[in-house]
Amino acid sequence: MTQRVELATVMDRLAIEELITDYAVSVDDGDWTAYRGLFGPDGRADYRRAGGIEGSAAEITEWLTRTMELFPMRQHLIVNRRLRFGRLDNDTGDTADVQADYINPMRFAGAGTASDAPSGAPDFVCGGRYAFALVRTHAGWRLHGVTVHEKWRRTEGAAAATAS
Repeated sequence: MTQRVELATVMDRLAIEELITDYAVSVDDGDWTAYRGLFGPDGRADYRRAGGIEGSAAEITEWLTRTMELFPMRQHLIVNRRLRFGRLDNDTGDTADVQADYINPMRFAGAGTASDAPSGAPDFVCGGRYAFALVRTHAGWRLHGVTVHEKWRRTEGAAAATAS
C-alpha cells in the first residue's frame, strides 16, 4: 500500500467515525434534519429488534420524531467500532460496514429532570449492537442501512411502570 492510499484510508476512517458520532448526537439532540441528512438516497433503518419499525430514512425520521418525545433526556454511547471496507463496482473502499456496541441511558418524559431524580440517574437504559452499512457518495460517506440489535434493557421506578 502506498502512502497516498494509506492516507486516503485514514481519512475515510475519520469521516466514518464522524458520521457515526453525528448519528448519535443527532438522535440525542433531536436534530431530525441532521439525522435525515446522514442517509444516502436509498437509506433505510431497522429498529424492530428494539421495539421499533423498519423503513426508509424518511419514515424512520418521522417515527423517531414522535417516539423520542417519550424520552426528553437521552445519551447514546457508541463504542467498540469495527470497520470493514467493501467494494462497489469493483472499487475497493466505496462501501463500508461498521459494527458497534451501544449503551443508551434515557429518562422518561414526566419523570422530572435528571437534576431532581434520585442521584440524577436515568430511568430507562438499553444496550446492544448497531450494524451500519455505509456508501461513499458525491457528498461524502452516507448511511445506506442501520440495523439495531437491542440485547438488553432496564427500567426503574414508577415512571417505567407508568410507561408500560
